[in-house]
Amino acid sequence: MKLTYFGHSAFLLESQQVTIAIDPFLSGNPVAPKNINIKPDYILVSHGHGDHVGDALSIAKESLATIVSVFELANFCARQGVKVHPMHLGGSHDFGSFKVKLTLALHGNSTGGDQGPAEYLGNPCGFLIQVEDRLIYHAGDTGLFGDMKLIGDLNSIDTALLPIGDNFTMGPEDALEAVKMLNPRQVIPMHYNTWPLINQDPIAFQRSVEQSTAAKVRIMQPGDTIEI
Repeated sequence: MKLTYFGHSAFLLESQQVTIAIDPFLSGNPVAPKNINIKPDYILVSHGHGDHVGDALSIAKESLATIVSVFELANFCARQGVKVHPMHLGGSHDFGSFKVKLTLALHGNSTGGDQGPAEYLGNPCGFLIQVEDRLIYHAGDTGLFGDMKLIGDLNSIDTALLPIGDNFTMGPEDALEAVKMLNPRQVIPMHYNTWPLINQDPIAFQRSVEQSTAAKVRIMQPGDTIEI
């Protein structure tokens, strides 16, 4: 299975059965490669902020992909004329080619608000994504929370995609504690170095994780594709 990183929190998962985009912030993303053209079958959106919804609506209209998110955000997307599958925290669904479960995330969830009133869109979320024999945890934008221990105890996570940027999400120190609770096989840091406000040193994070846990850290540059 292939995993491509587009910078910030945007990823593309590709298996023989399905292609899944996650938080596809592409055209406005200052660190993403230019002229990305993806045609996923499904788009997972963790919350409504512009740097996570990103290009989800335009991609869904072009590719006829289904957007999967919390009930309120999914309904917002449906009103924009795309296919959706609404879910909510703690719920899971088997789509046949993959299975997804929505997890808690400590963050906000709205659209607008920078130049006028915000429309709130329910809870933010993370995703546990089962594709073939791999379980990937995309934490979304979140602070550290104790139930990550429960997520780690109940699931054998192959790859954890964790924010480390601080200010809006966990910073490196809290992300290290998240790794200890989640106990994944490998960790890929995300949501950092997109703008100066969230600049971090991923090598220092890698060193701290690998000195303190059994997990390996893989640092991906925007545009990188790896096998997981």
